[in-house]
Amino acid sequence: MRRWPACLLKLPLALGALLPAACSGDVNPVRDVAVAAGVGSDRKEAPEFVARSRPQNIDYMPVGVSAPPRAVAAKPAAAVKAKEAEMDAVRAANEARAAAARQAGATPAPTVPARSP
Repeated sequence: MRRWPACLLKLPLALGALLPAACSGDVNPVRDVAVAAGVGSDRKEAPEFVARSRPQNIDYMPVGVSAPPRAVAAKPAAAVKAKEAEMDAVRAANEARAAAARQAGATPAPTVPARSP
């Protein structure tokens, strides 16, 4: 029975460790190896109109940091209840108009009596 050399057994582990790095946008070992070997092409710069449309600095909020306080305060409960009552009144008026429209649509057209000669 033939035994594999220890370095060949460690190779899949090393490649497995590099696999998550291949998912990164900036680090791509497969591309880097291909470019170094002369098979792949270098990274191309974005066209000028694309570079102009992208912001120079993208500010993301770091994880674990609270959002800044809002400039607009929440309405008090009384104001919310008043707005709900106003919307309920508008809904009731719309439902009444809809019922009237349904009633008008359900009325059959008048028939013209037949004339005798």
